[in-house]
Amino acid sequence: MEVGVVGKPNVGKSTFFNALTLLDVPMAPYPFTTIEPNRGIAAVRAPCPHGEKGIACTPGNAKCVDGTRWVPVALVDVPGLVPGAHEGKGLGHRFLDDLRAADGFVQVVDLSGATDAEGRPVPPGSHDPSAEVAWLEDELVAWIAEILGRDFERRARSTELDGRKVEEFLAERLTGLSIGIPAILGAVRASPVDRAHPARWTPEERVALARELLRASKPRLVAANKCDRASPEAAGALGRSVAPVPAVPTAADAELTLRRAARAGLIDYRPGDPAFTVRVPEKLSSGQAAALAEIRKILAAWGSTGVQRALETMVFDRLGQVVVYPVEDETRWTDGHGRVLPDAFLVPAGTPVRVVAYRVHTDLGENFVRALDGRTHRALAADHPVEPNSVLRIVARK
Repeated sequence: MEVGVVGKPNVGKSTFFNALTLLDVPMAPYPFTTIEPNRGIAAVRAPCPHGEKGIACTPGNAKCVDGTRWVPVALVDVPGLVPGAHEGKGLGHRFLDDLRAADGFVQVVDLSGATDAEGRPVPPGSHDPSAEVAWLEDELVAWIAEILGRDFERRARSTELDGRKVEEFLAERLTGLSIGIPAILGAVRASPVDRAHPARWTPEERVALARELLRASKPRLVAANKCDRASPEAAGALGRSVAPVPAVPTAADAELTLRRAARAGLIDYRPGDPAFTVRVPEKLSSGQAAALAEIRKILAAWGSTGVQRALETMVFDRLGQVVVYPVEDETRWTDGHGRVLPDAFLVPAGTPVRVVAYRVHTDLGENFVRALDGRTHRALAADHPVEPNSVLRIVARK
């Protein structure tokens, strides 16, 4: 699974990405600081089941801190998009192509309204950030519609003559966009198109279909960034205007400062927490002390920096992911080396356990016999949907 971080230039997008991944990608207050996509690994929190056994876990791919697992999530930071991206403006074609594999998008906007449509500084409050959410949707819809429309009529007539299903036809058209058949079927049902006669679809109907395809296959969330320079009323107004897309107030600068200070051993801070503790106040410079004092005010006003909450809302609520723990011994919850709950994976809720087996290792999926629930020890058939925080043993033919 991959989450795309998108938005126009100069809204704190790369800062947001850096805060989640602690990678030092270029950041500067002018357009197109980033011209290549940056990739990194962030993490979301989930309760570790080891407490149920009264034993310590042995984390592998996902660290455990005080009973909380930090499960990895892939992020891609796409260079700033501007209006007209689908026509190539601002290197738009190249930037949009970087989003093909993303399962969903976090759109970072400037809640303070201090940057115009192309990311240039303007007086605070003079730009409406909700307009960015609308134009980004329009850009993505136009992009999908353009891909969908290439040589459309001829291929649609061929589909009708061959008696093929329209969802198969559309899946071929959308190869590379990570849009599955269920999303396509849902989009077709929600669109004003004649499912039996795609050759009759008008360009306007194809655009309507592209919009439904976007909504069905690429969930979005708005990170209302620079909230420390705005008001709760502004955040509320933005949330109402972009609904049903959720908007989470964020202060990426503050989050990045806190994570760097924690990494340097200056403070105790866990991402998403509402507070932090200075380890040795005497070791702070006057500048560091002042910066942390300002961040305390942000946390007091907003409850957190919002960055971790934005990612977790995207992963768990918008993308519907759940955590699963594969083991080799369903009684002791260990792998073949005796490690307790070594790995944690994210999968979509309701994923069949055989698909989880493939996620662990291709051989397990191909030779799947059954799964065993680590809590109840019940045998689970291949199509049994995985439950949140499952502990599973996959049994396969040798």
